[in-house]
Amino acid sequence: MCSWLSACWRPLSRYVPMSKDEDDVIGGEDDPLLWFRDLEKHSCGEFSFAVVQGNKECEDYSLVDTSSEGTFVGIYDGHGGIEAAKFVRDHLFVDLMKLARENGTIDEEVLKTAFAATEDGFLSHVRRAFGITPLIAKNGCCCLVGVIWKGTLYVANLGDSRAVLGHKGIFNKIVAEQLTEDHNASIEKVRKELMSSHPDDSCIVANVNGAWRVKGIIQVSRSIGDAYLKKPEFALGPEYRKFHLKEPLRRPVLSADPSICSRKLQRRDRFLIFASDGLWELLSNQKAAEIVHNNPREGIARRLIVSALDEAATRRKLKYDDIKKYDKGDRRLIHDDITVVVIFIDHEMLKGKQPVPELSVRGLIDNHGPSEFNIVQEVATMKTNFHK
Repeated sequence: MCSWLSACWRPLSRYVPMSKDEDDVIGGEDDPLLWFRDLEKHSCGEFSFAVVQGNKECEDYSLVDTSSEGTFVGIYDGHGGIEAAKFVRDHLFVDLMKLARENGTIDEEVLKTAFAATEDGFLSHVRRAFGITPLIAKNGCCCLVGVIWKGTLYVANLGDSRAVLGHKGIFNKIVAEQLTEDHNASIEKVRKELMSSHPDDSCIVANVNGAWRVKGIIQVSRSIGDAYLKKPEFALGPEYRKFHLKEPLRRPVLSADPSICSRKLQRRDRFLIFASDGLWELLSNQKAAEIVHNNPREGIARRLIVSALDEAATRRKLKYDDIKKYDKGDRRLIHDDITVVVIFIDHEMLKGKQPVPELSVRGLIDNHGPSEFNIVQEVATMKTNFHK
């Protein structure tokens, strides 16, 4: 079997021969809560994928799907439970492919519509379950999606996960360019937007224990889910004190409208880093880009996570080896769940002359499946069947 189809649950040496010295340099191979796929191929290059768990139940869900037609990356950082993040992982890419086939293409509008379809789907799921399990209404998810399609990169974001592009600048130095907006109430611009759109609500943002929060409850201003902050029918009673709103909603206080950008990939573009906010709390954009630029591709997502965990340990006057002894859940005192996908861009492959894998990988799951990234062939089949 080709190496790019090998599952890469620890220990990595089961799948990819590696010298002890090289493995020691990367680190993390003996961390019981670190999962990784060190290097795989995608539609126009290679990618590295890693996840580390901090919470008792990992709230980060993720997906990389690649075929000869394109590459999809999805990072879904849940909060208030795992229901929303799991739902988004299982439905957003499917919704996107369905719409792309109907339209015969991917563009910003198709991507935006896919987010709306997934939001509607999850709110319908909440509606069905609310009478039995009302706390499902507090399940939400930050969503970060990247799509490479016909040489164009599309990035869509809700919440504070982040996509960073590494490109060559002057004097051949690597430059980190943030492609996404952070939708977080800690940012003054976000607070002003919320106050402007809710002029009749003096409590739309509040500083609680030194952190700005929407309605004094949640830091992110955009998400999938969080139904209790979007629709009055999902209001939680005073018995759920942390999530109870003293006054009924006049309008949604959170949005599911993603920030979307697109750009033709350029010769100077070298790689993309997609990561949940747990990484960016510990590493700057530029630091992360320099780590990717200055080290081998193989294991680079794992290296980024280990670098972040080293920083988390240092802040606590610990060492990374100390963190490994903590059980899941207890580790959340030191670091969040962190998901990282690094996409390398090989411009020769953008011309479509080299074979690429048909592969779908879910983070933290030690298996893979066939790719579902199929638009052009599916559309051609539909047209053929129609003419029959």
